[in-house]
Amino acid sequence: MKRVLQTLMLGVMVVCFAGPALAQPTGGGAGKEKITALEQQLKAEQDAQALAAKRGGFSWYLGGAFGAGLVMLGAGFGIGKIGSAAVEGIARQPEAAAKIQTAMIISAALIEGATFFALLVCMLFNK
Repeated sequence: MKRVLQTLMLGVMVVCFAGPALAQPTGGGAGKEKITALEQQLKAEQDAQALAAKRGGFSWYLGGAFGAGLVMLGAGFGIGKIGSAAVEGIARQPEAAAKIQTAMIISAALIEGATFFALLVCMLFNK
């Protein structure tokens, strides 16, 4: 266990320190190219902010947030319904508890998968 922890810590240190070490400029000509790229990125960000202000700004994000909230409510109600039905079924037939529990876990996992997909769609298409 100690060896695994040491290896994990070494890996984290390499990942943390390798990025800044390798990101140093290589020569004289790289500085102007970086400044030009930063100027272009700043211009693109300003254009995106101006477009968002023209579209109505914050109100465009409300659709994605509202959709994500509905998705989470639906998933919560669905998993709650599965849980209550499973507990009721186990109370009525205790000898079938293993089968009911397996079916409940599979159904809950399918609902979670659909929920994550719907949340991704809400986050990606909220603009």
